[in-house]
Amino acid sequence: MKTVTNKTKAPIKVPLARNAILRLGPEHSGQINDSDSERPAVLKLVEAGTIEISDSDASAGKGGSQGSAAGKSGRSGGGNIGRRGGDR
Repeated sequence: MKTVTNKTKAPIKVPLARNAILRLGPEHSGQINDSDSERPAVLKLVEAGTIEISDSDASAGKGGSQGSAAGKSGRSGGGNIGRRGGDR
């Protein structure tokens, strides 16, 4: 796994395989697969200085991780907190 960091002051979308998109807020980071880090669209963002890619071990203590883009909608979890149960 690789860690991707947004170096801009604006939110960005990083296109990944299988039509997945990693959305990163300003100066936030997230994780992508090693194969996704070699995609032409991702390399173009790296060359432009928009994002920075590093090994996930090197930035583990930095924080601000948004998690993997695969299967996530960008919403934070919460489960059934605040929902009523039972017969109404």
